[in-house]
Amino acid sequence: MQSYGLSDKQLVHLYAKGSEKALEVLLHRHKRKLFSYINTMVKDHQKAEDLFQDTFIKVIDQIKSGRYKEQERFLPWLYRIAHNLVIDTIRKEKKMIMERVSEKYDPLAHIQAFDTSIEDKINHIGNAHLLRVLIRQLPENQQEVLIMRHYSDMSFKEIADVTNVSINTALGRMRYALLNLRKLMDDYHLQMVA
Repeated sequence: MQSYGLSDKQLVHLYAKGSEKALEVLLHRHKRKLFSYINTMVKDHQKAEDLFQDTFIKVIDQIKSGRYKEQERFLPWLYRIAHNLVIDTIRKEKKMIMERVSEKYDPLAHIQAFDTSIEDKINHIGNAHLLRVLIRQLPENQQEVLIMRHYSDMSFKEIADVTNVSINTALGRMRYALLNLRKLMDDYHLQMVA
């Protein structure tokens, strides 16, 4: 089967009719960007692998059970599933941390203290890592849009579909993310490359 030339919609239809090869093609087609998005959001490679697998398990379940609607575009639907799993995971982790803190558990007691200043750290890490550190300081909704746009190469329409906001809201969040990132870079006396 020459499935690489088929659209996502055609591949989903073939998979729903029993073609495992169609699922392989979908997985191969979207793996790199989807995994990159998940990994950037959770900042943990192993957790990202688990969430990536959970995403495709959910995709398989929904297609096999007939719950996937043909009018939905596959890519935004796929990212919406991954996004919801990531958000659920982050919420669970925050809840666990809050429970530990409330039980007089001090999570900071297990973290090694570093005496180096931010300037010393900047001198020892690459620009890509520094950029990720600065992005993590942005509000969550701005981080999300910036990551989807620049790391997952998604269009603003796809970002709007995944995050359930209007295109104008997605554009606005991107604008504020870039403004805030520029301010953070100014605060650390760094220059943003255009």
